[in-house]
Amino acid sequence: MGKAVVGQKNLRKLTRRQEKFVKELVSNDGLQTLRESAIKAGYPVASAHTRAYELTNERRCPHVVAEIKRYRNELDEKYGVNYKRHIRDLQIIRNKAMEDGAYSAAVMAEKNRGLAEGLYVSKSEIRTGSIDQMSREDVEKELERIRSNFEEAIEIEAVEVTESGSSGSDEQGIGAVEDNKGGYSENGEED
Repeated sequence: MGKAVVGQKNLRKLTRRQEKFVKELVSNDGLQTLRESAIKAGYPVASAHTRAYELTNERRCPHVVAEIKRYRNELDEKYGVNYKRHIRDLQIIRNKAMEDGAYSAAVMAEKNRGLAEGLYVSKSEIRTGSIDQMSREDVEKELERIRSNFEEAIEIEAVEVTESGSSGSDEQGIGAVEDNKGGYSENGEED
């Protein structure tokens, strides 16, 4: 039948539905509500919310609450990550990766597992702010710093030039172009 749970004063067995509720609740922790766990355990939809409340209330069903805690601890012990297990698994994965030649994938998977458990600390710096928060002097200093990082560009000014009496071509864009020093070159080429 059901598992015997030692209560504070007496020994009570869980019913089949209570056992199923405990397993549904703990194995799907965070994935479904208490009500959904009660429905999946076989309690009627109309009273599932009330049954879920009663089953998780220490005063009403201390034997069920005790079993929920016991089962959670069992799963945490079985699937939880701890330092010793992490190091052991990392060694196993490392050895297997060495055999298969998949070094980075195996190490990264285990490293991410360790990150999730808090074995590593990931540091990042986020800077916030905008030009609106800067004084005029700070903005001008920053602009000057940015300008000093770039070479001076040659300024070219476009001027429309018309040729008189040469080949008689009506095509635009062919002819001399004035550069920024006041000299002319043919088709924009340097002299």
